[in-house]
Amino acid sequence: MPDQPNHTGSALKAMWLIALAQLLVLSLWFSASAVSPALEVAWKLTPSQVPLLTLAVQLGFVVGALTSAVFNLPDVVATRRLFSASAVGGALVNLALLALGEGDLWKVIALRFLTGVALAGVYPVGMKAIAGWFRERRGTALGVLVGALTLGSALPQLVRGIGLPWQEVLATASALALVGALIMRLVGDGPHEVPPGSFSLRHMGRVLRNRGFRLSTAGYLGHMWELYAMWAWIWAYVAASTAAAGQQVNTPLLAFLAIAAGAPSAWYAGRVADRSGRALTAGIALSVSGAATLMTPIVFGRSLFLLIFLLAIWGGTVVADSAQFSAIVTETVDGDLRGTALTLQTALGFLLTLGSVWLVPYIAGLTSWRWAFLALTAGPAVGVLAMARLHDTERAVVAVDHDSIL
Repeated sequence: MPDQPNHTGSALKAMWLIALAQLLVLSLWFSASAVSPALEVAWKLTPSQVPLLTLAVQLGFVVGALTSAVFNLPDVVATRRLFSASAVGGALVNLALLALGEGDLWKVIALRFLTGVALAGVYPVGMKAIAGWFRERRGTALGVLVGALTLGSALPQLVRGIGLPWQEVLATASALALVGALIMRLVGDGPHEVPPGSFSLRHMGRVLRNRGFRLSTAGYLGHMWELYAMWAWIWAYVAASTAAAGQQVNTPLLAFLAIAAGAPSAWYAGRVADRSGRALTAGIALSVSGAATLMTPIVFGRSLFLLIFLLAIWGGTVVADSAQFSAIVTETVDGDLRGTALTLQTALGFLLTLGSVWLVPYIAGLTSWRWAFLALTAGPAVGVLAMARLHDTERAVVAVDHDSIL
């Protein structure tokens, strides 16, 4: 998998350790959202306040990531140190929720916001760390990392599905994040890791002028419009659909399986992209996930088999393309800007999720959960157009290289 045979064993070990660390830390993301029905009762939240548990994390991530990108923190601070410190901070902030109760809504929102700020030092930094170990098959390695992110985001649903009280779900997520921080400290720097540099405001301009960054980010924005709204509200869609059909199911467990289906898909899409091209692979994944979104009102209230089939397809493809947008960035921007570019891309993507995460339950309130996800189809449509342009560029580059060889 890595470029140099003598690095094979250490690179594989590093890949799995970084992926495991991120899996554990990312459980903080939806730790409160997964138990929102219990928190709604315990903290006397109104239905309009519940989405704030997720939106606050998204906003915190955006603020943290934009700040980190502007000040070039991922390229100035040592990668593993920034990751571990952010994970510990997020774990402690999440744990502080246990001390809050009825009437503490704004304190809850503030702590969830700080959790998002902390996670801005985890997700893009983890991608930078794993890119330092791989070059030739970086798409596969980043696919493994996104698969870990997917499982980490789904973990709270699994813990809730087991039947633990909301306090134990939150405490478990914090404990997992602390373990993830420790694991990351055990990983060394890869052979392609760029040493920490110095801060410069010019770095941002260099990133934004890069065409590969701009097109991959356009695709990423379309992808993100759909992804986190689906992850955040799939449990509500499942609950409403099965209730309409008179079916009894373990909703959290089914939501976990829907999200977790993206883990193997992200890995497999990375392998395909390394052989067939990143833009083409991402474009296909966007097309399928967009089609699945269009099917949500048709499957709603129908048989459980159809629902599970849709969840498997949608959950598998909605995140399959994610790693390839990041891989394109690492391959098109200069090495000393890798961390800043990845952080800026993710910041813009998560900024967009604020709209879709809010919009889905708003539409559900106006109509029903049958129609709530249809607005997400705009994201894959935009993403496909961006990937088509990038694919044309990739083919042109290949053609030029081929002519020069001849």
